[in-house]
Amino acid sequence: MMTHRPLARLTPLIVGTLVMMLASSLTGIASESAQNPPRALKVFISVDMEGLAGVATSTDVNPTGRDYEHFRKIMAAETNAAIEGAFRAGVTEIVVRDSHGGKTNLLPGDLSPVAQLIRGASTGPKNMMEGIDASFAAAIFIGYHAKAGTPDAVLAHTSNGNVVDLSINKVSLPEAGYNALVAGLYDVPVVFVAGDRAFVEQARGLLGPVEAVATKAEIGGGGISGLSPTEAQRQIRDGVARAIGNRTRMKPYKLTAPYTMVLKVKVDKPLYRNAVRVRPGESVFEHADLLEVLNAFNAMK
Repeated sequence: MMTHRPLARLTPLIVGTLVMMLASSLTGIASESAQNPPRALKVFISVDMEGLAGVATSTDVNPTGRDYEHFRKIMAAETNAAIEGAFRAGVTEIVVRDSHGGKTNLLPGDLSPVAQLIRGASTGPKNMMEGIDASFAAAIFIGYHAKAGTPDAVLAHTSNGNVVDLSINKVSLPEAGYNALVAGLYDVPVVFVAGDRAFVEQARGLLGPVEAVATKAEIGGGGISGLSPTEAQRQIRDGVARAIGNRTRMKPYKLTAPYTMVLKVKVDKPLYRNAVRVRPGESVFEHADLLEVLNAFNAMK
């Protein structure tokens, strides 16, 4: 008569086998994770000053101005709000580009220590986007303003103030426009913008339904009405978190090469190589490389 082993005698063998199988599985997962670590989620933040909450005059953002030190603190606070919102949304790495004037407005000690700061003027064509590349998942613009000639805008201008209009492929561009094109070269979408109301409307006209905070609006032909700095920072923090979470909805901003730039200025500068002056104050430059177009823009603006 055949006898059967009691189930109890088989249990240690079964348990041991299961333990070995589980350990092998976990080792495989650990090995695969080591070979394929999670990709860093990087965000690039470009920060100007004219669009900050409370800024009303050019002296507010000029180092010689009485209230400049106050507004550079607000610049840091709005930047830190964007950083906090980004990290809340799972961002693991942030690069901040000081993009106003001589690019030395943000003091390293005022910025969140979790972000890397790029400050100081650069001679390359990226300028306000210095440091961006294809490793970034999204770009954010803080403190931006509308282009030269925009009605009902706060401190509207393009670049150095000598520019009357910059268009590429017949599209008139604010600073946010050509900076978004630089991001687009690396397939990086702009997912959030903050600045005055006219700027926000202008940015959405170019980029689509980008998440935004309108910090203020022009009123009375030169005055402003807008958010308190504290409320602007709260809205930026929340808006950036939403924007990062929904970043796949935004597409990189691009135009089709070759790029034809028409630059109109108040005072002519020497022509860049191969540029053509069609009339006083207006020049044309065409090239297949957008960065070379921006080199020409920086030389002649």
